[in-house]
Formats: sequence, structure tokens, C-alpha cells
Amino acid sequence: MKLDVKGLALAAGILWGACMLVLTLANLTWPTYGVAFLQAMASVYPGYTGERSLVQVVVGTCYALVDGGIAGGVLAWLYNRLARR
Repeated sequence: MKLDVKGLALAAGILWGACMLVLTLANLTWPTYGVAFLQAMASVYPGYTGERSLVQVVVGTCYALVDGGIAGGVLAWLYNRLARR
């Protein structure tokens, strides 16, 4: 069985982007929610500071979409390579 690389990349990107979007929006509503996680993401994503603003919500979500897409694509590609053996 082969995994669809584009399909998994898209699904993972959407899922991780949605998680980041919900978390950053929740942090706007409840200032102490997810602070440690957002600081960790700020150390990984250049340009994302984890501050409480709509601009940072967009920046973090965009980074998560791309990051999740790359991770999902690499996972599917690696699975397909290893499943052949």
C-alpha cells in the first residue's frame, strides 16, 4: 500500500495549521493559555514571536501550514520508500 504524498502533505499542513490557529486564537482570549507552547514555537519559527496579536496569529498559522505540509510529505515519501523493501 502506498501513501499519496501530496494528499498526506496537504492533510498534515491543514491539521497543524488549524491547531496553531486555534491555539493562538485561544491565547488571544485567555492570555495564559498555551504560553509555553507558543514560546517554543517562537524559538522554531523565525519571525514568529509568540506575542498576542492578530499579525502573530497569521504568521504562526502560515508557518504551521508549511511546516505540517513538509512533514507530512516527508513522512509519506519515507513510508513509501521503506514499504517497497
